[in-house]
Amino acid sequence: MSKITAWVAAGPKSTFIKQEIDLGPLGEEEVEVAVAYCGICHSDISILNNDWGNSKYPAVLGHEITGRVVAVGSAVKGIKVHQKVGIGWTSGSCMHCRQCMSGNHNFCSESIATIIGHSGGFASRVRAHWAWTMPIPETLPMADTGPLLCGGITVFNPLATYSKPTDRVGIVGIGGLGHLAVKFAHAFGCEVTAFTSSESKFAEARDFGAHNVVSSRDSSAIQKLAGTFDLLLVTVNVALDWSAFIAALSPKGRLHFVGAVMEDIPVNIFSLLVAERSISSSPTGSPTAMAAMLDFATRHTIAPKTEHFPMSQINTAFEHLKAGKARYRIVLDADF
Repeated sequence: MSKITAWVAAGPKSTFIKQEIDLGPLGEEEVEVAVAYCGICHSDISILNNDWGNSKYPAVLGHEITGRVVAVGSAVKGIKVHQKVGIGWTSGSCMHCRQCMSGNHNFCSESIATIIGHSGGFASRVRAHWAWTMPIPETLPMADTGPLLCGGITVFNPLATYSKPTDRVGIVGIGGLGHLAVKFAHAFGCEVTAFTSSESKFAEARDFGAHNVVSSRDSSAIQKLAGTFDLLLVTVNVALDWSAFIAALSPKGRLHFVGAVMEDIPVNIFSLLVAERSISSSPTGSPTAMAAMLDFATRHTIAPKTEHFPMSQINTAFEHLKAGKARYRIVLDADF
């Protein structure tokens, strides 16, 4: 089916309007998925507003997609019609460059972002390359798995790479990303400290698995934790007392950013040098990493805490997210 129905943003900061669009012929290596659910991520807002300067309009956003396969191209491998699948931030890569061949597909220079110049998941159907169409384990609920394909892999990847069960890990920001990070870090066996500016989230952070909770705006409280953390995972996009957080790292500790902090981060290199600390960052992850994350989430029964809106209420749902009211990921239920 080339003609589908989608919620389309005509330009920066515009509202979504339901329209019929034409996807064209299905590619040989493409999979077409009937969308059942699609999460809303803060990066959808960033692309809607052109905050990063790379948006393309008209835009069909949505990149935390789950649904059933309805068609496959002639060269598709490993994916079958009727299969339960999901699609995240990336919908395709070249499959032959050094990055793809080494398993780092998400760093492919020709990768296709699901919502930039490509029709995303706020639609009746969506397409992706077969390698980026992720089979969803049958025991994971389709309705709440979508946010794992962006928010989940974004926090899982650095935790899997840089932490071990004996580590003390701090999660900075307990929102859509952070609450999942707390769940994953707890399941890894780490001692988990949650940092949040909202006292209303203290109890929930503990429910998600945090052993300790600290205000992310209380510099004096953070300073008392000097030399504590093997890993601090920053999931927010706002400025904080970075000097205090760097000082809170143990020797060889790492301050790792997955939140898109737009302001420059002041760093005194001596604070890193004397204890061999480091600062790093990462995006989402490869198909292999996403599959590992889904397996881990299945094994440990990890799922996001979600709120659901009918997709026909997409504009209301976006205002709910912009107002900071989401607890903790919003999912749109396709109701075309």
